[in-house]
Parts: sequence; structure tokens; C-alpha cells
Amino acid sequence: MNMIEIRDLTKVYRGKKESGNITAISQLDLVVAKGEVFGFLGPNGAGKSTTIKILAGLITATTGTASLRGIPVSESASRQHIGYLPENPSFYDFLTAREYLTFVGRSFSMREQDILGRSEHMLRLTGIYDASDRPIRSYSKGMVQRLGLAQTLLHDPDIYILDEPMSGLDPLGRALVKDILRDLKEKGKTIFFSTHITSDVETVCDRVGVIVGGKLLAVDHVESILRRGIEGYHVQIRSTGPVDEVFQGYAMREGAMGIKEIIVPKAMFREFLAKVSAMNVEIELIEPKRKNLESFFLEIVEKHAS
Repeated sequence: MNMIEIRDLTKVYRGKKESGNITAISQLDLVVAKGEVFGFLGPNGAGKSTTIKILAGLITATTGTASLRGIPVSESASRQHIGYLPENPSFYDFLTAREYLTFVGRSFSMREQDILGRSEHMLRLTGIYDASDRPIRSYSKGMVQRLGLAQTLLHDPDIYILDEPMSGLDPLGRALVKDILRDLKEKGKTIFFSTHITSDVETVCDRVGVIVGGKLLAVDHVESILRRGIEGYHVQIRSTGPVDEVFQGYAMREGAMGIKEIIVPKAMFREFLAKVSAMNVEIELIEPKRKNLESFFLEIVEKHAS
């Protein structure tokens, strides 16, 4: 069973007469499998949040269908097993974090003992335990984001739907979220999160979808994108004899402790290996030089704009 399934989804917002209607997403087709981490990548205003709000049951689609665990999102049962983090979480700010998590746990019909234990764990995990008895109104934006993550994790759902989960976080907070996502992946959870930051997708996602102007323009495995983006190799060799003449035509410089660093274009790599094998040299490192996911993303956005 696909944990998330979207078929021919379109959302049109009615605008004023002068501006006309606005199509936020158009004929979107997408499936996310059990245990998959899917990155929903796009520029601001691309339709990411609209898609997520439809999945979370906050707004309805104009046409098309969407389901979670095979249950249509129009049915409240579809939301029983999801953890949802909005782009800008907002809570009852007169409550403390501990009180708010108790409220969330009861909303999901958790046992009081489980609420207490899970709340303690989540407050420590997200780094807000020391402020857990303060009113939420006293929290910084980053602390509110951490609380949002805590309430998303509290009831241990099967599916996580996260809208810009690292928004407003400092580098420590961003690293924490990535660690949490990796841990959820190891537990077989399904994660669908939106972002416009390509490095977030590159480090934690199995697949990525690029949405621009409401249209899903590309879906691919992150590993495949990075493998196709290899442009050459950074090689470190150690040699007791002269090698400069042998490796003429390659970009080369002297490294530390007698190591020579060579940049080998992808098309010349086989020839390079043949030369190395015929010499008395020791290869210390071979590291691919590649385009990153940002290049892949920008190429798609630029093509759409042209």
C-alpha cells in the first residue's frame, strides 16, 4: 500500500474579478511508499503548502483525490495516524509546553501514562525541557518550532507531513531535525516534507519531487541525481618518483606530506587509472566531484521560466 497517494490533484483559489482565479496546484500525481523519505522541493509560492494542507485536511481540492494509508483525506480517520507540522506553527500561548502536549495527547486518545512519558521524552529530545513549564508566549520562534516538532512526534504516527520543518531554527536545531528524520526513517516511518533548501533534501531524502508554478516537473531518486551529476574525480596519490610529466594535462597541485592532488575529468578517468596502474604510486583517495541537488533544482526552475 502507498502511504500517500495523490491523483490528478488541482486547487484553484477564487480571486477578485480584476486578478481572476489562481491555480495553486495543477493535475498533481504523486505516490509515497511506506518507509520512504520524500522531499517536496520548490521555490516560494510553488504550491508546496497548498498540497500539504490538502493532505492534512485543512483545505479541500478543487478536483482530484488524495489519500493517506488508503483512506481519503476527506475522512477524519485519515488523520489519526499522521503527524503534521505546519509552516508557521501557532499554539495556545497561555499554555505551557507540557500542558500543550497533554492537550495534543488527549486529542489522539492516548493514555494518560503514555502522554506523561512521551511528553517528557519529546521535551528533552527537542531541547525545550528546561522551558517546558513556561508559557508558550515567552518562546522564541525557534523554540516554537521545536515544540511543533515535539507535538508532531508525540503520538508516534506512521506518516509525518512536515511543512518547512527547519524554518526558524539555528544550525543546532537544523542538525537536530535531520537526526530525528534519520531516526524515523530507520524505524520505517514515512516522511513527506517540503522545503526550498536543497541541502536538506540531499542529506536525508530517498526521493525528491520538484514543483514549480503548481506543476510537478520532476520526481527522481536523490542518489540517481547525484550519480548523474559526476563531472570528474578528485584523486590523491603518493609517489616516491617524479610523476609530473606522466600526468601532464591534469590539474595537479602538491598536497601535504608528499601527496599530490589531481583533478581528473570524468571522460579521462579510465586513461588516468591505466597510467596509475603502470606506475609505482599509491592511491590515497578517489572522491567524485559532482553537481549537487541545487544545480538540478535550478536547471528545472530556469527551464520552466524560459
